[in-house]
Amino acid sequence: MTGHIAALYRHPVKGFTPERLNFADLTVGGPFPCDRMFAVENGPSGFDPAAPGFISKQKFTVLAAIPEVAKARTAYDEASATLTATAPGQADFSGVLSQDPGREAFAAWLAQLLGEEASGPLRVVSADGHRFMDHPLGHVSIVNLASVRDLEAKIGRPVDPLRFRGNVLVEGWPAWAENEWSGRELMLGFARAKVFKPIVRCAATHVDPVTAERDMDVVKALFDNYGHMNLGIYVHVTDSGRIAVGDACTEPSMEPAE
Repeated sequence: MTGHIAALYRHPVKGFTPERLNFADLTVGGPFPCDRMFAVENGPSGFDPAAPGFISKQKFTVLAAIPEVAKARTAYDEASATLTATAPGQADFSGVLSQDPGREAFAAWLAQLLGEEASGPLRVVSADGHRFMDHPLGHVSIVNLASVRDLEAKIGRPVDPLRFRGNVLVEGWPAWAENEWSGRELMLGFARAKVFKPIVRCAATHVDPVTAERDMDVVKALFDNYGHMNLGIYVHVTDSGRIAVGDACTEPSMEPAE
């Protein structure tokens, strides 16, 4: 069975606004391009740019801990490394995140927006080649829109797919089929990938990405209705290639990939 790519998203700053793309170039063993390159520490996290390693998302300004993060609307220009941000009641922000003055200015802007919700001090962090993923091996994430719609039907209310902050949104796969695909391969546009594991969801999905309100217990809804807390899958890119909206995403074969 074949699905197709309905949408592509990157999240340049962990926890902040998804940015919609028309295409992306995937590379073997690499993360989704320009995804989660920066994070904002909410107090010292122990992250060392000289020896970057996995750090729990709870150390950063993320929706799971601070729903008000969704009040910020951010956009990142990759060519200039410039981040722009807007929020109700705040002056517009623009700064270069590759330079300390821009990082410090964004941290100050965000501290004003979050107020007492952030324990702070806030600090923008990054390291060459490092990505601030929720799982240390969560290279690229895929959300099956049929699974989201099935959850909607079970709970009787709309569920915005952007709650799940996936890189690739797919139409045409059977609902929940992806939960059984660990270790199998699929074609993703002109790239090839191996399914790593289902994505276990957390309280970040409880936050409406538009209103910044914690208004739905998605984790409980998943467990109550399905006996698991999964929605989406992580994949690892095994053959480089471009993927674009409308490209095919073929269901894995029934046998594990060698």
